[in-house]
Amino acid sequence: MEKIKILLADDHPLFRSGIKLLLQRQKDFDVIGEASDGAECVKLAQKLKPDLVLLDLHMEGVGGLEALPLLKKEIPDVYVLMLTVSEDTEDLIEALKLGASGYLLKNIDTDFLLDSIKRAANGESVMSPQMAVNLANAIRLEKKVTPEKEEVPHLSPREAQIIQLIAKGASNKEIARGLDIAESTVKIHVQGILRKLNLTSRVQAAIYAIDHNLLEN
Repeated sequence: MEKIKILLADDHPLFRSGIKLLLQRQKDFDVIGEASDGAECVKLAQKLKPDLVLLDLHMEGVGGLEALPLLKKEIPDVYVLMLTVSEDTEDLIEALKLGASGYLLKNIDTDFLLDSIKRAANGESVMSPQMAVNLANAIRLEKKVTPEKEEVPHLSPREAQIIQLIAKGASNKEIARGLDIAESTVKIHVQGILRKLNLTSRVQAAIYAIDHNLLEN
């Protein structure tokens, strides 16, 4: 099995070195480059073609939120995990809208980080528990201030069900169990949803559902 090629972007050398050392000890990961700001990160990503980028949010020079859309434009298939100290819900939602596969706080434990990287590289959406709570609160607030549902074109009834469940944080396995269908069928539907709505991740699909008031009362 090929190792997950990872690019690190953080403006604190000591933190970056610690993460690099941690990842290099794992048989599944290969740290192929390091960047100290967003501009350097994009430049290295174009050259090295990583599978996944661990991207700090606030850096000297070009920050993570500025670099993120450039990364997704230059390498559409790259997975980007924000790794930050910011617990700001606006930062979370903005990062997800721009294409981040997840949002992790720097106070997470080692096992959670390693598992999150593997899950993100497998196409899943990940975030720190506290940020998941923040996102859920944002969803509830959105439902209160936007009472009418907006019709979403091109989604089948089954796809509409699935995007609602994604927005509520359900995994493919949970969706399959709840709808009494195969998990492989759920994956096909998720791919169809992303393609039809021109999205790149499950998290973006969740944000789309929030923005368009698709959640059932």
